[in-house]
Amino acid sequence: MDYKKLYQEWLEKPCFDEETKKELRSIADDENEIKERFYTELEFGTAGLRGVIGAGLNRMNIYTVRKATQGLANYILKVGGKEKGVAIAFDSRRMSPEFADVAACCLAANGIKAYRFESLRPTPELSFAVRKLGCIAGINITASHNPPEYNGYKVYWEDGAQITPPHDKGIMDEVKAITDFSVLKTMDAEEAMKAGLYEVIGQKIDDAYIAELKKQVKNPEAIRAMQKDITIVYTPLHGTGNIPARRVLKEIGFENVYVVPEQELPDGDFPTVSYPNPESKEAFELALKLAKEKDADLVLATDPDADRLGVYVKDTKSGEYITLTGNMSGCLLAEYTISQIKEKQGLPKDGALIKTIVTTNMADAIAEYYHVRLIEVLTGFKYIGQQILGFEQNHSGTYLFGFEESYGCLIGTHARDKDAIVATMALCEAAAYYKQKGMTLWDAMVEMYERYGYYKDDVKSITLKGIEGLGKIQKIMDDLRNHTPKAIGPYKVLSARDYKQDTKKDMQTGEVTTTGLPTSNVLYYDLPDHAWLCVRPSGTEPKIKLYYGVKGTSLEDAEEKSRELGAYAMKLLEE
Repeated sequence: MDYKKLYQEWLEKPCFDEETKKELRSIADDENEIKERFYTELEFGTAGLRGVIGAGLNRMNIYTVRKATQGLANYILKVGGKEKGVAIAFDSRRMSPEFADVAACCLAANGIKAYRFESLRPTPELSFAVRKLGCIAGINITASHNPPEYNGYKVYWEDGAQITPPHDKGIMDEVKAITDFSVLKTMDAEEAMKAGLYEVIGQKIDDAYIAELKKQVKNPEAIRAMQKDITIVYTPLHGTGNIPARRVLKEIGFENVYVVPEQELPDGDFPTVSYPNPESKEAFELALKLAKEKDADLVLATDPDADRLGVYVKDTKSGEYITLTGNMSGCLLAEYTISQIKEKQGLPKDGALIKTIVTTNMADAIAEYYHVRLIEVLTGFKYIGQQILGFEQNHSGTYLFGFEESYGCLIGTHARDKDAIVATMALCEAAAYYKQKGMTLWDAMVEMYERYGYYKDDVKSITLKGIEGLGKIQKIMDDLRNHTPKAIGPYKVLSARDYKQDTKKDMQTGEVTTTGLPTSNVLYYDLPDHAWLCVRPSGTEPKIKLYYGVKGTSLEDAEEKSRELGAYAMKLLEE
């Protein structure tokens, strides 16, 4: 692909607007920038699109969004889903409303009705809306927790989960097949509305979504007893969570909810953080300051599209706020949800707890303790959504809880994606329940460690940007694939899973079996004493990620073991 030729085409073709051409002319003397924008196409992957906003083939702009939507429309027409329509939501990022409108007008021009939210909404509400409206698909304009210069485009199918086989490949192929931007369809928004092909949605869906969340309250008595005694600090990090999170907490009875004023309003520049990630310590600086002023029991932050929840809880013994990783908060909520179902109505015989392969092994211990089935799926919440769909279709299996290490979980089946709004609600409920017993959420976490073992899980990543970076990531994966390590530091490799080749090799006997999961570019090593390591390129950022976990005899011991395994894992990438 000749990037200079493509650059020239965008400057000359009449299908590109003057503003786009002006931006491209401004980089005429910057060879590297031209190359970066045109050396490749912004790839439509299994999660859709994600990239830096700007003019060019390798950027998020109205043309790459329109092309993705045209490919989706072609696929919908092919599978006969035209009559069902498509729901569209967007977050607070730059260009999000514009991209949502571009997608709606493209669908309408293809004769497919678009249901577009009037203003920003969280990801889980989009997932809910797809099923509520009986749509064939959903589009969400968001780049989740990426830095402000990014935006993204996620596609959902009619089950409310992000696209999985065969639809992901079917849509990707249709998008790839479009090579000429001049064939993309669009129409005027007003015309589309007059034709009944573009409907603006809002409150009705909001009310129905909140009603579903409230059904997930397990212990209203605990909330009533402690509603005046629990103090909550919450930040939406300039994103979509502000209104729904506050609304649901208020409606179920919590009275002392304080929102970080500097981060309350939507702002695509995310002025108070370098990037809006609830995993980052920096994201909590303002919230923790407010928490200390208000003597809060817990501190919560949702990312811009409100599918992930970051948590700090107060330790009354030290008076300090302790951060909970996604694994810790996920396990807390799994324990609370499953124990409450058991207490209130008894656990179903076919109950299941679902986690991803890079999520903590404490989940396995919780499942074993409650005698429920543990299901392991590939990284990506869509695979948890896929399991829920399978339960429904087969009339077998009851979903109890599902989570992944990246701060995402789902309580209930109203959505088929991570839902930080329901997680916020449930965590506040759990705080009320434990406070009634004279315990904090940190006390509950310590109790779980004592029962199940001191599991410690972590993730390291190396960022490798640009063309060279992609090549390096691929080389690392190829080298590890072709030369399976026999040991990682002092840890002997017991078995090695290659999800790309669908193999699981017993390193002692040499026996090779299948993983039983779909193909994915992931390597996983089982190590002694409940330790493990997983190597995986990120699907959304130019990173290679190392996930690993250990089990210790105390918090200190687990910390030390985790630190050591992390160092050995990094050496593995350097070799």
